[in-house]
Amino acid sequence: MPDSAVPAVPPTPPVALAALLAREDLGLRQIAGPSEPATVIHWAHTSEMADPYPYLLGGELLLTAGVHIPEAAGSGTYFDAYVSRIVEAGGAALGFGVAPVHDTVPRALVEACDHYGLPLVEVPPRTTFSGVARAVWQLMAQARHTELRRVTEAQQSLAAAAARPDPVPSVLRQLAQRVGGRAALYAPDGGEVASAGRLPGAGAGAEVGAALAGLAAVVRPATEGGSGGPTPSSASDTVAGVHLAAYALGTGQGFVLGVAAARRDPGDHTIASVGAVLLSLLTGEHQSGTGAARSSALVRVLLGAAPEEVAPLLDAGGRWVVVHARPDAGAAPDAVAASALGAALGSPLVDVDGDVVRVLVPAGRREPVAQPGWTCGASAAVVPGEWRTGDVQAARALSRARATRADLVRHGDLPGLAGLVPPAEAAAHARAVLAPIAGNPALTETLRTWLSLHGSWDRTAVALSVHRNTVRQRVARAAALLDTDLDDPDVRMNLWFALSQL
Repeated sequence: MPDSAVPAVPPTPPVALAALLAREDLGLRQIAGPSEPATVIHWAHTSEMADPYPYLLGGELLLTAGVHIPEAAGSGTYFDAYVSRIVEAGGAALGFGVAPVHDTVPRALVEACDHYGLPLVEVPPRTTFSGVARAVWQLMAQARHTELRRVTEAQQSLAAAAARPDPVPSVLRQLAQRVGGRAALYAPDGGEVASAGRLPGAGAGAEVGAALAGLAAVVRPATEGGSGGPTPSSASDTVAGVHLAAYALGTGQGFVLGVAAARRDPGDHTIASVGAVLLSLLTGEHQSGTGAARSSALVRVLLGAAPEEVAPLLDAGGRWVVVHARPDAGAAPDAVAASALGAALGSPLVDVDGDVVRVLVPAGRREPVAQPGWTCGASAAVVPGEWRTGDVQAARALSRARATRADLVRHGDLPGLAGLVPPAEAAAHARAVLAPIAGNPALTETLRTWLSLHGSWDRTAVALSVHRNTVRQRVARAAALLDTDLDDPDVRMNLWFALSQL
């Protein structure tokens, strides 16, 4: 069956009933029903309703003190109906509080729970229902912390595997190890390219292998001329007790990741999704030939070729958009995060420059949009000979985005006053006006940012990552060297025009 969207973090794992019974501070004791390690509870709920069915979601430890039990219940069918309704609603277990209503657990309730296979737990007088619920949430928090740590460690190991000389087999090996099963990469024609790990289960290997290959076909993009609705990005199934999952790789070329495991923990979907992202980058690089083309373009540039000459090797049109981005978390971006950003923007041309990621995006294919977790600045569409200009525009747009706390700022591409002045004359005017500070990049950039933010000291300091007093000193120094009054709007307009020509 097709899966829904991948969760940002794995869901909270359920709690084993055995772990709750092991809490000595609670003193709980199971007195009826099956004692199976696989019994888990998702939450605790208290109800004194004679029929709790309408109020249960399934997976609960239902807690009751027996207030709802009539005096003659032991001689009739009351408990049989009560327990059957809990089981029908999907309740995981029943907790019965001894005292103040009942001195012991009714024998008929014990028999009904044994009959319907519902675990029955005796709650001693000293243990409150709120204490039981708190213990459930504590165990769930511990399980979630353990699962998140497992997912984080898996992500790190998968990223390290992707950096090895044999990245695809290494990622598959790590993925198979982390989920305790088998991981396979299927080609667009359905054939198995590489695999790692073993199929879980005994005697059903051929059946499970065929089912996994069939599930991969479900998520593989349809060929041209195909029919039907949209293809799901992932799908899951269970065959012979083995959990199967398939993930379409984002290259759009038909590669699919298949995973088979004996069990499916809450974090396994997240771990497999990370593996799918890495394999998408690796297979896209290998199959499309863009890696070789980019290497060729780099060599030609190093040997003196102009950008206009190497641009055709990058498989794009004539115009480009430069995007600068910084992660909102503040930490320096790593190569995997930068590659993921490039994939989201639609380009493999990515460069990590300190705490800024620069992406060269072909214009017209996909308009750059805000990316979750990133602050971005985008240039106007430029031809290859203007890549350096686009880089400056993107840097300024990013500074403005950070200062205004916007997710994305684009460099304005509407014609202004600069369109009324010939470029050569505008450049000469700028050189003449800014000559006193032209040799000091810190002064020119501070003045440009300060003017773009309407003279705000604080926002300029944020945009430049300096103290506000540093901004004041630089602006004052620029004003003194230019011998001008920055409070005059005409002066500001003239300086802004000149700075825009640099």
